[in-house]
Amino acid sequence: MTVLEWLRSRDNNLSALRRTGRAAIILPSLFAVGNLVLGNALTGLFASVGSVALLLFVDFGGPIRDRVFAQGALVLAGGVLISLGTLVSRVVWLAAVTTVVVAFVVLFAAVVSSVIASATTSLLVSFILPATLPGSLATLPDRLLGWGMAGVVSMAAVAVLWPSPVRNPLRLATARACALLAQRLRTEVECVRCGFLPNVVAQVDDVVAESSAAVAALRDSFFGTPYRPTGLTTSTRTLVRLIDEVVWLEGILARMPVAEGHGATTAAVSEVKLAAAVLLDHGAGLLKVVASAPDDLMAELARLRDARGEMEATATSALPDPDTAEFVTSLEPSFRAQEMSFAISAIAQNIELTVAARRRTWWEHLIGRRPDGAGSALSSVQERTGAHVAWNSVTLHNSLRGGIALGAAVLIAELTGVEHSFWVAFGTMAVLRSNALSTGQSAVRALLGTVAGIVVGSVLILLLGHDTAVFWALLPIAVVFTGLAPAVISFAAGQAGFTVVLLLLFSLIAPAGLRIGLVRVEDVALGCAVSLVVGVVFWPRGAAAELRRAVADGLAESARYLRGAVEYGVSRCDALVPATIEPGDENRRAAAAARRLDDAFRVFLTERGPKHVPLADVAAMITAVAVLRLTAEAVLDLWRRETGGPAGDRTAARAEVLAAGDELAHWYEATADALTGPGAVPPVKSRDPAADARLLTAVHRDLSGDDHQGTATAVKMIWTADHLDAARRLQPTLVGPVTTAARHSSLLS
Repeated sequence: MTVLEWLRSRDNNLSALRRTGRAAIILPSLFAVGNLVLGNALTGLFASVGSVALLLFVDFGGPIRDRVFAQGALVLAGGVLISLGTLVSRVVWLAAVTTVVVAFVVLFAAVVSSVIASATTSLLVSFILPATLPGSLATLPDRLLGWGMAGVVSMAAVAVLWPSPVRNPLRLATARACALLAQRLRTEVECVRCGFLPNVVAQVDDVVAESSAAVAALRDSFFGTPYRPTGLTTSTRTLVRLIDEVVWLEGILARMPVAEGHGATTAAVSEVKLAAAVLLDHGAGLLKVVASAPDDLMAELARLRDARGEMEATATSALPDPDTAEFVTSLEPSFRAQEMSFAISAIAQNIELTVAARRRTWWEHLIGRRPDGAGSALSSVQERTGAHVAWNSVTLHNSLRGGIALGAAVLIAELTGVEHSFWVAFGTMAVLRSNALSTGQSAVRALLGTVAGIVVGSVLILLLGHDTAVFWALLPIAVVFTGLAPAVISFAAGQAGFTVVLLLLFSLIAPAGLRIGLVRVEDVALGCAVSLVVGVVFWPRGAAAELRRAVADGLAESARYLRGAVEYGVSRCDALVPATIEPGDENRRAAAAARRLDDAFRVFLTERGPKHVPLADVAAMITAVAVLRLTAEAVLDLWRRETGGPAGDRTAARAEVLAAGDELAHWYEATADALTGPGAVPPVKSRDPAADARLLTAVHRDLSGDDHQGTATAVKMIWTADHLDAARRLQPTLVGPVTTAARHSSLLS
């Protein structure tokens, strides 16, 4: 294996090599300009540390234009933080308090956007360095000059110096999954129309396997990063919703395998599938190339709506006698087609928004012009931050602990009189990167890596003495090692490399021999100790415990949303009760709980050490939360299209559906309690034939009127019960994972 092949096997897309290659060129160059050409050691220090922060600690994705824009925004934000840090640096208590606030805001802001999340370390460095390096306002221009030099050069570097290829794995993976699901629908229709020929049945099996694998790969890609891979742009915000809907669609199709015996609705269901396949395939093409007009999907959406309407009419008019045993069975294919068409319509609408947003001109991007139907970035910020302003939010815990730990490090460093408090804060950040932000990782690894770097750096300083020429030669080599080590060796090795870089920089600024290394060991150890103490005091529970709480919250809130959707729906068909308003509050609470769950899950994934709850079990619980929310929205959509209004007394039918929804919600709420309390998971109840019979009796008058034609309202009542049954089928998949998670919780308590 060649060196390049070895690197590729450990460094995906050679992204670490790109970053470190740029930094190895730029950092020594800017340090030399500041220190030797300008004769200003302070400017050289801020230029070199700025190069590390802007080139090694962050790597924005997307088109070149978006990367340069994000890089520029980071440079400006860093300039503001440098100014603030300099202003408070000479007053110890003010520097400590301001550090708490700034670190909390920076860490908490990671929930808003993946761009901010990936820049967290860079932003913290831009404030910590000036705040722990006391200086008057007279030093601010020199500091900003150094940072500005690094900023301008970094913007040029990401654009022209070995730029990363434009990549958007989520969008392309979503397009591929949609295309394969469309092919699956077409093949199923062909299988029905050709009379289930063996070779076509085999094709169906192959396409089903391939589409299921594509959706699984999409889900793995979505959960493959330690932060939610989305930004504030309209296209990335709609893409997140799109992924949830694609995963849900695959689950729906898995519950409606192609089979003989659809009866009178066979042709109508096939037309719905074909219309859905055309829409889904076209949407996949738009996601890939974005080359067509904004209204391209409108015709396909209208065709799908028409096909669904005809299918519903056929299902209503071609029902067997309500008293026969095959009545409920006859409604099953049309219900599944209705459920599928809702999911695909929602997918198409989100594709339209995603594509329209990406098709905007640079000027429309700049002024924030949004496609019709897309929410604003401000409202998205409010929703995302509001979801985490709760004590059961992992992000809130991490942000509080990180802010307090860094503030305490600054305060203790000044009170203990260490030579340079930046190193204490650096030691704290080293542990925070592995402990506060990813709870289960051992702080000992970060400390050992830092100490190893100090030992290596100190040996070099001892051996070389004041030979600065060799220090200059070693500096780019140390930068290369710092950038590559986390990807190809370990996190601790990266910490060691960064420490060596800083030791070389300080030695070039003010040579001090072996003494500088020994002092740094003491300072970094103090910083690590501060972070560990703060971590134990403020959040000893760990990522697994927080994940259980987040799953419980998500299950409970989503079940309440589903209950509210059912209450809204059935109130629209009974003239004897006032219409219930849509469950908007329940929707917002369920969405907030889902965001907190996503955050907790990503922290759990990045936690090192054994996973006492298998990842497959965790995925099953997260899927259940998403499906409950989407089922609630499907019920709402079903009844929003009820145009006839309440007519007559449907008290008995309404009571049956409400009882089924309430029973289901109670089961999920009890299951949520079992995750965090002493209770047990309630037993799973299968669909009650007696309840089905009572519901059929209750809607019998609507289904067998004078014209012997079923009414759409009565069928929607039965379809609502079918939606609840779909949510009920998730219960067996939850019992094992919830029991395992609850048992692990009790063992630790």
